[in-house]
Amino acid sequence: MAHRAIAERTRRRVNRRLMPFLFALFIVAYLDRANVGFAALRMSRELHFPDDVFGLGGGIFFLGYFLLEIPGTVLVEVWSARKWIARIMLTWGVLASATGWIHTAHQFYWVRFFLGVAEAGFFPGIVVYLSHWYRQQDRGKAVAMFMAAIPASQVLGSPLAAVLLRVHWLGYDGWRWLLTFEGIPAIVLGAITLFYLT
Repeated sequence: MAHRAIAERTRRRVNRRLMPFLFALFIVAYLDRANVGFAALRMSRELHFPDDVFGLGGGIFFLGYFLLEIPGTVLVEVWSARKWIARIMLTWGVLASATGWIHTAHQFYWVRFFLGVAEAGFFPGIVVYLSHWYRQQDRGKAVAMFMAAIPASQVLGSPLAAVLLRVHWLGYDGWRWLLTFEGIPAIVLGAITLFYLT
C-alpha cells in the first residue's frame, strides 16, 4: 500500500513539473504552424502571391518535416532530449520570425522548408521524453494532456492574430508583426528548455 502511495505521489510531482511546461511548448508549436494561415490574405496582397504559393509552401514545410522526423526522434533517444528539444525550439522560433520578413515566393518556400526541418522530431521527441518519466499505463493520459494544447493554441492564437494583424508599426503591415512576434516565444522557451528539462 505504501509503495502505491509513493508511486502516485511521484506521478503527481512529475505531472506538476513537466505538463505545464510541455503544454506551453506545444501551444507555441501550433501557434507557429497556424499563424501563416492568419497572415495569408494580407501577405498575398502585399507580396502579390498567387493562390498556389501557400499550398506549395505548406507542402514544402511537410517535406522538410518528413525528411528529419525519424532522425530527429532517434537523436532525442541517443543524444539528449533536453538539448534536441531546445535546438528545435530555438531554430523554429528564429525561422518562424524570419517568415515575417520575406519578400518573394522563393524566400517563402525556403523558410517553410527549413521550418519543417527545424520542427521535425518535436512531437515524437516529446513522446519519447515522456516515456522516460511515465510508466506504460500512465503514458496515454500524459500524451493526451500534452495534446490538449492543440485546441488551446487556437483559443489563444486566433484573438492574438486578430490583434497583431491590426497593427502597422514602423510602416510595416500587421502580418509581418504577427509572424515575427509569434516566433519569439519559441526562442525564449527553447533557451529555458536547456535549464528546465532534465
